[in-house]
Amino acid sequence: MTRIQIAQDPTADAVLSGDPFALVVGMLLDQQFPMERAFAGPAKVLERFGTLDPGALAAADPESFADLCATPPAVHRYGRSMAGRIQQLADVVVKDYGGDVTRVWTEAGSGAELLKRVKGLPGFGDQKARILVALLGKQLAVRPDGWEAAAGAYAEPGSFRSVADVVDPESLQKVRDVKKQAKIAAKAASAP
Repeated sequence: MTRIQIAQDPTADAVLSGDPFALVVGMLLDQQFPMERAFAGPAKVLERFGTLDPGALAAADPESFADLCATPPAVHRYGRSMAGRIQQLADVVVKDYGGDVTRVWTEAGSGAELLKRVKGLPGFGDQKARILVALLGKQLAVRPDGWEAAAGAYAEPGSFRSVADVVDPESLQKVRDVKKQAKIAAKAASAP
């Protein structure tokens, strides 16, 4: 079994390593929030809710689940909003994939199809979908034909552009540095 080390916390990383749905939820939460805290979110949900089963999550009372996600330390900076997104994701996994998130990738015949399937998940726009395809390819050896093209620059070895390259504290810092430089470059390009 592949050992994921994105949250930089042994318990949270064990949840990500042992439950593919947890990894996808972590990717969903990875926005406007520190990466390692986003990927620790699934462990918090598991601890508080008792399961990460998509069927149970989809069926949970939305108000109670939102309270659970917003209780400090919150699952996300926008805990109540993200609770709804987690439930939407769980609902799609139940309805479209029989509750088995791995079917998103195990049944994809190509990288292009995998990207299309990931983009069909709630909360996964083009960039986030490409990053998840890269993460699956780089860390879990999910590599249907054309996965690199589907993931784009995120598939480049040693690019440190995204969470797909985070395997330890050093690589986490490299990803932070690359993102910081990209923001500086974007700001300079938009300056008059």
